[in-house]
Amino acid sequence: MIHDPRWTLPEGWDAVAGRGFGPFTIQLTLVGRDGMRAVWDSRHHRKRATSPDESTWWAPGALGWWMAVLFAIGSACFAAAALPALADAIGPTTDNALYFVGSVFFTTAGLLQYAQVVGADDRSLRGARARLRRLATCSPHRIDWLAAAVQTLGTLFFNISTGHALTVSATSADALNHAIWRPDVFGSFCFLVSSYLSYAEVCHGAARWMPRDLSWWIVVANLVGSIAFGVSAVAAEYVGTGTLRSASWTTTGTFVGGVFFFGASILLLPERTQGHDTAEDLAAEMLPARPAAA
Repeated sequence: MIHDPRWTLPEGWDAVAGRGFGPFTIQLTLVGRDGMRAVWDSRHHRKRATSPDESTWWAPGALGWWMAVLFAIGSACFAAAALPALADAIGPTTDNALYFVGSVFFTTAGLLQYAQVVGADDRSLRGARARLRRLATCSPHRIDWLAAAVQTLGTLFFNISTGHALTVSATSADALNHAIWRPDVFGSFCFLVSSYLSYAEVCHGAARWMPRDLSWWIVVANLVGSIAFGVSAVAAEYVGTGTLRSASWTTTGTFVGGVFFFGASILLLPERTQGHDTAEDLAAEMLPARPAAA
């Protein structure tokens, strides 16, 4: 029943049900000899690790709070920079700088998200510093680790693309595509893969309709945002020096993607402080006792 090498069942407990996506175990239901029930859920275990009594909107001591805020700022930068009126008002150089700043916020938030993932199964880790020390962890058997790693890689491609847009002076479409467009496409592809993996994690499978679940709305918004970024990236191919395949689709896709990512980032804040489930709390106490080695 257990396909996740992290877990060894405590004595007296049996795994009676499990849900997953492909090779990934996402939810596990355990029943003890006394009839007690424990449910481990990958996202809930990671995202609801803080006390529900914490402030939803102001918690600078929590890693998850910073992650949400930084993602929101990065998304807002991308959405704002895509507005033609703003671009005309501030000029192309400042507009490209806004994109680059947004990409840096994305990368910082992505690293915090990755730190949250690698530290989720070790109760001895407390705070961002302790978790950041485990960034070298490799856990491809975990869907959350894979999603976070791929998204972080995508943010680095966005750093390259937006940085080159500020610094590279090219005289041909091929040179512009190599320096700016290809990293943008790679970054958008990474975001799309990561967003779908996160969606599958929440759905406990390939797809599921869960409109009453806040986490479901978050991953759906991220998935829509990633699709919009992908459309923007395809349209942003240079067909001539300084000429894009479709400037309108490029700006529209970037703006829509930024708006959806911003909405998803804001929703991460109330997700942190949602009430805990007794069965999930019990599983969180039992299963992380023997985390997988890094």
